[in-house]
Parts: sequence; C-alpha cells; structure tokens
Amino acid sequence: MIVLLVLWLLFLFIAVQYLRQEPDQNTNQRISQVLRDLQSLHRQREEISKLLSEYNSANAPMKQEEKEALLKSIQEKVIQPEGLVGSDGNDRDDPPSLEYEKTRRRVRMGVEEMWFFVSNQIRNIQKKAQNVSPQITSQLSKILDEGVEHKRSLIRDVNRLSEVDGFHSWRLKEAVALSDLVQRRLSYLQNPSDCDNAKKLVCKLNKGCGYGCQLHHAVYCMMVAYGTQRTMILQSKGWRYNKGGWETVFRPVSESCTDVSGPVQSWPGNENTPAVLLGIIDSLSPRPPYLPLAVPKDLANRIAKLHGDPAVWWVGQFLKYLMRPQPGTTLMLRDAAVKFKYERPIVGVHIRRTDKVGTEAAFHPVDEYMMHVEEYFKQIELTQKVEKKRIYLASDDVKVFKEVVSK
Repeated sequence: MIVLLVLWLLFLFIAVQYLRQEPDQNTNQRISQVLRDLQSLHRQREEISKLLSEYNSANAPMKQEEKEALLKSIQEKVIQPEGLVGSDGNDRDDPPSLEYEKTRRRVRMGVEEMWFFVSNQIRNIQKKAQNVSPQITSQLSKILDEGVEHKRSLIRDVNRLSEVDGFHSWRLKEAVALSDLVQRRLSYLQNPSDCDNAKKLVCKLNKGCGYGCQLHHAVYCMMVAYGTQRTMILQSKGWRYNKGGWETVFRPVSESCTDVSGPVQSWPGNENTPAVLLGIIDSLSPRPPYLPLAVPKDLANRIAKLHGDPAVWWVGQFLKYLMRPQPGTTLMLRDAAVKFKYERPIVGVHIRRTDKVGTEAAFHPVDEYMMHVEEYFKQIELTQKVEKKRIYLASDDVKVFKEVVSK
C-alpha cells in the first residue's frame, strides 16, 4: 500500500514538473506576476478588513444607504480581485502550445486514473481482510475516506490551472471561434448557390432502430457529405418519431437545396457522380474514411488544443447543426424545464435496462450510478455552494425511478 502511494506521489511530481517546463523568460515572468498578485491580495485583505470593521462598528451609526454602499464596496473587492493572473486584464495574447494543453489534461486524467487504481486495490484488500482482521478493514476505510479528499483537492487545483495560467480567455474565445467556423462551413455546404448542379449525398432516415441510433445515422451521413464536399439531402417523410419528417421538429438541414432530381447512384459512386445514396453505415463497403474517430486535417491541431477528445468535439458540431430546434420545439423544451424545475447544478443519469442489457451492455445497479453522482457533487462543493443536489434521470425501465427514490 505504501508503495502505491509513493508511486502516486512520484507520478504527480513528475507531471507537475513537466507542466512547468516553459522557456526561462516565461517562467520568470510568471513568478514575478505571482509575487505581484500576492502583494495585491495582501493589500486587498487589509482594505477589506478595514471596511468590515467600519461596517460592524457600533460606535458610528450609519444611514442605510451608506451601509449599502459600503457593503457593495466590500463585495466588489471580494468578487473582482484586481490584477490576478488569468483575469481578463492579465491574460496572455499568445495561445498555449498544443503540448501544454495536452499535458495539463493528462495530469487531470492521471490523478483520476491513479485514484481509481489505488482505491480499487484497497477495496480488494478490504474484502480479503474483513473476516480475518476487522481492525485492518477499519483502517483501510479510513485511508479511503482521507485519500478521496486529497484526490478531490488535487482535481480542484488542476482545474484551477486552466483559470490562472493566462490562457482562460483564449480558451473561451477559441471555443466560440472554432465552432462558428465549422457551423459556417456546414451552412455553406448545405446551401449551395446552384442546387441543380451541386453534387449531393442522399440520406434516408429509415433505419429500423431507436431515436439515438437514427440520430447517429444522420450524423454519419452529414460527416460523409462534409468529407466528400456534397450537399446532404435528408429524406425523412414518414419518420417513425414524427410522420411530418425531421423538419417538423428541427430546422431543415438546408434552406435552399432539399430535393434531388435525376438518377441516384449507390455508394460509393465517383467524384463526378451527381447524386450518391448512402445506405446504413453498418454495411457500407467500402467504408468511408470520414467517420469517427476521423477529424479534418486542416482543423486537427486547433481541435486537439481546444478539446481533450477531438473526435467527440467534431461529432458534437454535426449534432449542433442537425439539432437546431424549430420554435415549437424550443417552447416545448422551455416548458419542460419549468415543469421539471430544472436548475443547476444537475447531473444527468441514463440507466439503460431493457434491450441493451445482456447484448451490448452489462447490468449496473442504481447504487453504482449514484456513487458517481455523489462524488461529482462532493467535488464541486469545494468551489461552489450546492443548495440542492439534483439529478435528471432517464431510463427505459419505469422501475428504476422508484428504485432511485427509495435509495
């Protein structure tokens, strides 16, 4: 057990040292900035203490408006500290390196994975020792309880890195800019100036499966359309989830090019084929090279720098485009949020129990899900106040809801 803990600490030390590898000039600038921040915080602490003393003073009665003005001054000092690294006024102009961003995320993942390993090994030892030495079992429980607190503290500090390293504003701006770029590309491809002569990829939303599966089918079609630079024609009339078709629920995938005239050739066709029909992805041959985990070469580095799982971000952009809601859908979702009293923080839990269990997925008890939910809330409680712990539960088994309530 001691060996495991030593290995964990050694890993964290190496990771943090690696994170800190920057040009000497940058390192010196960071150290100087941190020292200035400490001095600024010290001055603000003295100012806040003085303001609080005045506010609580019983010897100098104050009018209500004077108290409110003083209280506002205190709040501004607490909420908006001046001159801190990572604040809007001190963010760096240059973006972080790709290796820095990857390393920062690896450190976080390493802390999580190391704790999964160590805690699992301790629990295995507990099971073996419970009938032999209850005292050892009790000690191991104490180690687990204290160990997870240290893990949460480390995760909090690693998360904090992204806020104080000077690149926080860049990440926010890049997330918006990169997503906007992809959305513009999709819109341009889906709305050609000359629909009659535009090359098209026909996708039929008739796959015999559930909503999520059909959504995957539509996403894959659009990814292939992007890769082949064709306008996707989504044929969805008679859709099992709305007979009126996709456009009844979501905005049309194209405002100007929604049908195909002339012959349609089955996949793969060739680059000169006017219209190609893309069948169900599962049985396509040859398989398109544009499906996950593929990302476009010209955006690969930007995506990898911004997101820890580039393929997930890339798929998300197609979902963002496809699932733009119609006004009626937006209203329905807002009404549902009000009805369900949807407030943050909230954890979404999807418990699949029917057709997938025993085939594609294993059975997991409710307690296993809730353990992760509880850990999430304990983690965020280190940085924010949680008035009420909420979950949004989705399941295909009605008995699950009763089971969750009873826990």
